[in-house]
Amino acid sequence: MSEQARRQALLGLGVAAISCAAVLVRLAEGPALIVAAGRLCIASALLLPWAMAIHRAELRALCVQHTRLVLLAGLFLALHFVLWIASLSYTSIASSVVLVTANPVFVAVASYVLFRERLRRMTFVGIGICLMGALLIGYEGWRLGSHALRGDALALLAAFAMAAYLLVGRSLRTTFRVVPYAAAVFSSAALMIAAVAVVSGVPVVGYSQKTYLMIVLLALVPQLMGHVSLNWALRFLPATMVTVAVLGEPVGASLLAIPVLSEVPTRVEVLGGVLILSGILVAFVRGGAAEERQDAPAGGGEPTRSAP
Repeated sequence: MSEQARRQALLGLGVAAISCAAVLVRLAEGPALIVAAGRLCIASALLLPWAMAIHRAELRALCVQHTRLVLLAGLFLALHFVLWIASLSYTSIASSVVLVTANPVFVAVASYVLFRERLRRMTFVGIGICLMGALLIGYEGWRLGSHALRGDALALLAAFAMAAYLLVGRSLRTTFRVVPYAAAVFSSAALMIAAVAVVSGVPVVGYSQKTYLMIVLLALVPQLMGHVSLNWALRFLPATMVTVAVLGEPVGASLLAIPVLSEVPTRVEVLGGVLILSGILVAFVRGGAAEERQDAPAGGGEPTRSAP
């Protein structure tokens, strides 16, 4: 196998890993706060020793010199996970994962409004196509009842939170390597969610062995294996390729939900999902919104879209 093929295989492994997240959340059958806190606490406990052993100076500089940005990024990441995990209690996996995948569109719009970044005409066309897909999924949620519509709204809010997380951390991700950055932000997000869980009185113990097993798998597979694989692939492959590959996550998650959970997406959900993913392709490939990252830090950068 050639070096390029190995890199592409690593990218495929990362996409496959993050595609398991939604199904694992459903199988966990626990409160969103506990599942999100457990996932991030375990990931942080594994990343922090690595970061302290190999990137101690960089981790210290990140936490001391950029405390506010790290905490703000952690806050938005915490909101993303809690909102997205909660959405899976109300709506289908297909709708939830497709809607949360649309966060690069929000990043592009915010970059245009806040930072006056230039966007090409095809980027706006892609955003329009995504909006049509989101409206279709929203209509299906409304048709199925307020329960599903609530889940769709939570997933969309989770996409906004992820976009805010990416925008807050954009300067840090180009300066610091992925391991110290992830260790710092994951840890801050984990502490915030854990604190909210304790204050709100959500029980921390007393769940089934299955629930704890799913939380461990969420930390190991999509959170660590998925994120690390994608970031490592981004170090060697064009960002556009990584962006497009990550669009396979909703497809993989929806297909996995059929045999595991007997959950088949409706025709309207499929059509809305196809429109959203097509819109992202138009915006980030034809529109040139996803540029190849030539200045990524030595330890790898952050994908255009960070997966659930």
